[in-house]
Amino acid sequence: MELIQDYEQQYAVQTAEITAQIGRIAVASGAERNKLISDVDRQLEESQELLEQIGLEVRDIPQNSRAAYTSRLNCYQAEWKRLQQEFNNAKVARSKAGYDSSVDDFDEIGIQEDQKRRLLDNTERLERTSNYLNDAYRISVETEQIGTQVLADLSEQRETIQRSRGRLRETDADLSRSSRILNSMIMRAMREKFILVVVVVAIFLVLILSIYFSIS
Repeated sequence: MELIQDYEQQYAVQTAEITAQIGRIAVASGAERNKLISDVDRQLEESQELLEQIGLEVRDIPQNSRAAYTSRLNCYQAEWKRLQQEFNNAKVARSKAGYDSSVDDFDEIGIQEDQKRRLLDNTERLERTSNYLNDAYRISVETEQIGTQVLADLSEQRETIQRSRGRLRETDADLSRSSRILNSMIMRAMREKFILVVVVVAIFLVLILSIYFSIS
């Protein structure tokens, strides 16, 4: 999970840079504009590779924690597609404008206002992205804490079950010993009862014989 968080941080930094550079493409020209387009192309490819790495890592996450990371990955992918679309729009819009580096159809004030508006838009977008990543990181930490607590509870319950099994084994052993002792006592009592009956019969016979011989 730590590796996923590293990938997420790298992705956040790259998307922030991509967003800023897309805003600059609309007001740049010539070699600077071409360089910005090349940089954004490269960064979009790198960010897409990061998303693929995150996807591979998510597959190895336990099932009970995978849903939260899958949802975050889907949001990242939707954000990446939005950036790709904005990049394409910025390139197309500049081409349709028929901009010629040798002829500037806008006065300085108009350029400054347009740059200011785009910078404000980019700032708001970066702030939303930052807030989203902070929320995603918070959810990740909370999910990890919940998972840790669940594992601790399961471990405690397993120990309780094992102790209960141990007590049951001890109780079963005590019952077995008690049963043997009880059976031994019953057998001893039966023997003593048999001996007592024999003694009583013998005494009775002796009395009868004594009375018989005295009469005779």
